[in-house]
Amino acid sequence: MKARHLIPLGIFMVLVIFLGIGLTLDPKEVPSPLIDKAAPAFDLPRLYDDTARISVEDMKGKVWLLNVFASWCVSCRAEHRIITDFANSGLADVVGLNYKDAEADAKIWLARLGNPYSAIAVDAEGRVGIDWGVYGVPETFVMDKKGIIRYKNIGPVTVQSLNETIRPLVERLLKEPN
Repeated sequence: MKARHLIPLGIFMVLVIFLGIGLTLDPKEVPSPLIDKAAPAFDLPRLYDDTARISVEDMKGKVWLLNVFASWCVSCRAEHRIITDFANSGLADVVGLNYKDAEADAKIWLARLGNPYSAIAVDAEGRVGIDWGVYGVPETFVMDKKGIIRYKNIGPVTVQSLNETIRPLVERLLKEPN
């Protein structure tokens, strides 16, 4: 009789332990299953010319960043200057993925804040974002010359994450042979 009452208590204690462990984890450090795997393919219209398209294949042979953003995203505005500064450095192309956003709103937002992107893909329905494992915007991915995802930054890129992680990684990847 006593053992039967201890089972629910034991299950409860295990759940409390898992919850306690989970609460100590940093949600920005969620490991992506896509790291060191080929970037998911996409072929999307460009924001400023819907007759032109952009795809992962267009970027093969280059080290590049994919920055997932939206005009309705407050954190995207916070990181925009940092993304712009990186893009202006000329170290690597930054491709924008306009995620679940109205094209007109994205154009107004970029007109106000500036357009740091070498190309902007329109993912109006969010399907490509799902393929890339996007949890929410902003997110930034670093790709190598072979189209392999080498890093994923969840949340806004900060000066610290740019200088300590992204920039050194891009510089290292640029030195690797095709």
